[in-house]
Amino acid sequence: MNGVTNTWTPPLARFREAAGRLTRPSGPPPRPTRSALAWDALLALVLGVAMIDYALDAADGRRQIGPYGVSVVIQPMNAALLVTLAVVASSALALRRRYPLAVLWVVQVAAMLTPQEVPRLTFYALLVAVYSAATHSPYRVLTLASLPVSLLPFGMSGDAASPVIPAGPVPAVVSDEYVPLLILVPIAVMADGLRRWKRRTDESHARLAALERERDAALRRAVEHERARIARELHDVVTHNVSVMVIQAGAARTIMAAEPERAGAALREVEAGGRAALSELRHVMGLLTMDDERSGGTEELTPQPDLDRLPALVRRMRSSGVAVELAVAGEPRPLPPGIELAAYRVVQEALTNAVKHASGADVRVTVDHGTERLRVAVADAGGEPGPGAADGGGRGLLGLRERLSVYGGTLTAGPRPLGGYRVEAEIPLAPGEEP
Repeated sequence: MNGVTNTWTPPLARFREAAGRLTRPSGPPPRPTRSALAWDALLALVLGVAMIDYALDAADGRRQIGPYGVSVVIQPMNAALLVTLAVVASSALALRRRYPLAVLWVVQVAAMLTPQEVPRLTFYALLVAVYSAATHSPYRVLTLASLPVSLLPFGMSGDAASPVIPAGPVPAVVSDEYVPLLILVPIAVMADGLRRWKRRTDESHARLAALERERDAALRRAVEHERARIARELHDVVTHNVSVMVIQAGAARTIMAAEPERAGAALREVEAGGRAALSELRHVMGLLTMDDERSGGTEELTPQPDLDRLPALVRRMRSSGVAVELAVAGEPRPLPPGIELAAYRVVQEALTNAVKHASGADVRVTVDHGTERLRVAVADAGGEPGPGAADGGGRGLLGLRERLSVYGGTLTAGPRPLGGYRVEAEIPLAPGEEP
């Protein structure tokens, strides 16, 4: 009570928490390759043959080489026990990469059951098991806690063998009981250091791989964005001119016999529209295939359309038989090229749609230069669908919305209350915004 939080934890819960930390893996489980497993099986076989031969020699009581190079004679032992320990300790090494900690425990038990008169029977298998557990086991805390157990089988020295001491001084060497310590501890430390180094290397490789994946994803997004931009440009450039050419060609075919002069004029407009389409298409493709070596660095690209080219666009539409009126309000001022291009494309796309879906209708284009925004509107009075009305699918308006969103602009499109269709775009302008 009194605002004091009870933080007492039951002993059983504390024990479970400590056991969980002890048995919690510090890394992913080992996944040895087939070649690694084959090498482990070969190692277990070779070491097993040597250990069994040593066990049979010890069981027969043959002369052995003891400490300081002194010959000793060992009493005959239980051959079945020695061979069994040799087989168990060596065969477990075949799984030293897949189950390193379990293999260490199995070899440790075999080493503890090994008679003190023949410690070398399982000593080399124990060396391999210690190194494998320290290097490959994902349970680092549990492994480090298990390593000192490997010294227990060598903690006592027996006197079962009676050495024959040769004459002469005996060199000063380290006592036998410290030899396992001097061998096992450095191997364990080295293996643990190798494990940490390998883990840091794997983490570095994983980070590099993640960075490469992010870079590849960014490149893919950039490519997709560029493809979408190119598709919008091609749609804006080609669709308008081709739609006008279709109308003019149809009119020329209709009046060819009765009025050949007007038909010829219409065909010249078709030719002019085709040339304009090719010129703008060449410009778009030039953005993709610019090559200074091919052009020598002297070829200049045609400027992108801007609001100053709207009168020419309107005249071209009038010449194709569409009644278009252009009205400009406000004081024009220099604007960034991207904004002017976006506004031009809005008018171009709206006029193209009017030709397709409202054939014969009057069209009014309004450009309002405000102090805080640029407004562009195209409205038609309604008409009959043209030959290309079934084509498209709204991709042009979608592309316009994406283009305008870059500059914070909006696009609204829909039927008018009294008939017809209206497309209107608004682009916000910063005060005094200039290129």
